[in-house]
Amino acid sequence: MMTSGAIAAIVLLAYLYWRYVWFLRNPARKIPEGDNMLSPADGAVVYVKKLDPGEELIAIKKNRRICVNEIVREDLRSPRIVVGIFMSPFNVHYNRAPLSGCVQSIRHVGPHGKNVCMASMHWRVLLGRRPLYRNSLHIAQNERMVTKLEGKFKGKELPCHVIQIAGRSVRGIKSFVHEGMHVEKGTIFGMIRIGSQVDVVVPWVEGMTVRVQPGDRVRAGESVLIE
Repeated sequence: MMTSGAIAAIVLLAYLYWRYVWFLRNPARKIPEGDNMLSPADGAVVYVKKLDPGEELIAIKKNRRICVNEIVREDLRSPRIVVGIFMSPFNVHYNRAPLSGCVQSIRHVGPHGKNVCMASMHWRVLLGRRPLYRNSLHIAQNERMVTKLEGKFKGKELPCHVIQIAGRSVRGIKSFVHEGMHVEKGTIFGMIRIGSQVDVVVPWVEGMTVRVQPGDRVRAGESVLIE
């Protein structure tokens, strides 16, 4: 029979393995060919919407209504497609470029007040409770890194915002690129620790087909979001 000390040692070793080995894993990915946009993150899709300027993205508790400009922290004035992906502590946390292009800007934006916990979204995703984003104040409130890529889609210039949203316990968000740098679709551009969220925001282009819906599981650099 195992002693309490042995059990504690096993738990500690399991935690250290998860935190410093499993969490930092970076498996190879097979990048799909073709004119498409890929998921920047591993995780679960929590919302997919096409929005006009100023149109509500989601509503959360206390009648708090969020539009896409609050996600990007920028004044966008044309219809956009927004895809939100929640990353649990057990997902791969390296983020990959959804399309090839030049890095136009990288903005670190502090929280409105303080970072709040993502526990509500974590449990709703785990249990499949809809809407998956209910009571998730972090979507608009928490610290974030906004990376803007200027790429091409179906032969047209296309700006693409990738928003890395931190959890309450995240110690910063890492970016591995710089302004003016060219990145290829599916290559790693950053990382965000523990539970977190990554959104993709792109202008609506006639002929676009969205290939995911809330509840879908996606893989960074492999799953097609839009084609």
